[in-house]
Amino acid sequence: MEPTPSIPATTSIVVMGVSGSGKTSVAADLARQLGWDYVEGDDLHPAANVAKMAAGHPLDDEDRWPWLRRIAEVIGEHEAAGTGLIVTSSALKRAYRDLLRAGHPSVWFAHVEAPEAVIADRLQKRIGHYMPASLLGSQLATLEPLTEEEPGRVVSGEGSVEETTTELLADLRADRGSAT
Repeated sequence: MEPTPSIPATTSIVVMGVSGSGKTSVAADLARQLGWDYVEGDDLHPAANVAKMAAGHPLDDEDRWPWLRRIAEVIGEHEAAGTGLIVTSSALKRAYRDLLRAGHPSVWFAHVEAPEAVIADRLQKRIGHYMPASLLGSQLATLEPLTEEEPGRVVSGEGSVEETTTELLADLRADRGSAT
């Protein structure tokens, strides 16, 4: 699939939000629609992080920095190649998002959010993921919403994946379309 003409091909969309918000489903649909590479950020976690979360312990900044640096490297690789990228990351704090976009002008954040009860229900029903529902509270407590100075938009993940993706693509075209 050819890149959408109104969105620069060298754009890195970081689909962010707490676990269970719908970011993985939305990211996969964005990648399918745009024909861009997709990287599941959870796959870039060091084994120690996965083990810690699977044991029900929240990650701290010391755990997250190497993971975030790896995501930033992937973003840089795609920028250097001139290709579009969809990558997931909780990106809960402004400092984390600053690291992801430092030196990477292509980054645009798509923050998928939903009510806590909806997310908790999704996490309870999810099978085969190492992140237990018990860590939702710590993620919500850590979450710092996007600010106006950060490139990106917040969108509801409460509806269908298609609705969320359609809204995000319209927001992205509005923000980045003038760059073409």
